[in-house]
Amino acid sequence: MTSSRRPLIAGNWKMNLDLAQGTALAKAVANSASDYECELLVCPPALYLASVGHAISDSPVGLGAQDCHPQESGAHTGDISAAMLTDLNCTYVILGHSERRADHGEQNDDVAAKVSAAWAQGLCAIICVGETDAERDSGETLQVVAEQIRGSVPNDANATNTVIAYEPVWAIGSGKTPTPDDVAEVHGAMRAMIGEKAGNAAANDMRILYGG
Repeated sequence: MTSSRRPLIAGNWKMNLDLAQGTALAKAVANSASDYECELLVCPPALYLASVGHAISDSPVGLGAQDCHPQESGAHTGDISAAMLTDLNCTYVILGHSERRADHGEQNDDVAAKVSAAWAQGLCAIICVGETDAERDSGETLQVVAEQIRGSVPNDANATNTVIAYEPVWAIGSGKTPTPDDVAEVHGAMRAMIGEKAGNAAANDMRILYGG
């Protein structure tokens, strides 16, 4: 089965850069966008979304957020709704990142609720999955990733509303890197898992990223 998946390069800035640095980086990415035959996306800290969005407004570079709340509004101090992200012209939102799962105790069902909230506002969800060092060493990579996909990805996922990012926790900022064959094996298994959940057409067309 053929597919016309367009490559996506997404930059998750996490809690880095000040306003001047972030704006400068965004402008640099925008100025070089024509050099790449792929989709480019920047995901700055929420505080800088408006400024970074302005810096890339005349370019094809997309704007994404690093999280959203599952509720539309309410007494959720410090949180940001998906509707607020669309107000700032975001088109993507990263959900289920391992740092959110670890630092904030997010579970698969929490991620799934956020994904549904993002979809309701027309955002494409970048859903993150990946195993820890201990899980890898015990041979549980595919089992862990399968559980995360089953629990975090709603059944009506498709190539328009969802991107899956495989980010092995043990490789994030550690200097350790899986081989291309290792990543290809996991990506292939993930695509099969998505096919079981959302159908083969969605699995074939959906983009799967690697991050680490």
